Amino acid sequence: MPDYSWFKQPVPEGLKVKQVYGICFSDDGRVILRIEDGQYKLTGGKPENTETFEQTLKREYIEELNIELKEINYLGYFLVQENDERYAQVRMIAKIKTINEQKADPATGKIYGRELVEIEKIKTCLNYQDEAGNKMIEDAISRAKETFTKSFPYTRR
Repeated sequence: MPDYSWFKQPVPEGLKVKQVYGICFSDDGRVILRIEDGQYKLTGGKPENTETFEQTLKREYIEELNIELKEINYLGYFLVQENDERYAQVRMIAKIKTINEQKADPATGKIYGRELVEIEKIKTCLNYQDEAGNKMIEDAISRAKETFTKSFPYTRR
């Protein structure tokens, strides 16, 4: 079982990044979650070729959910220790620009479910069993409140 540690700093030089996932907010302050096999998940994937983190996230959201993003910001990374391997899983925050008609993911052929979830329910929906995952969610919400305050109704608690 891999061990995860959460960091808000940039990924250290030389540490391989195996995935980029995003916590993406609607204009009314909800988060879009992907539904796969009855479970809520974040959306993202593996960087291809020389893609930046932002390019990877944009591509994955189009491929998996057919959603366009804007105002993408780096949040942090998980340091993953799996057997003798160490690598990073990057997390970003963004705003949803456009939600387009659902279509099949070209990589899997699946049409994933998607749901806009109130920020108060994200932890329950994702059901992370570790402190690092839950801390990342808290940091994403906090950072979105700081970054997107002018356009987000984050007065609810």
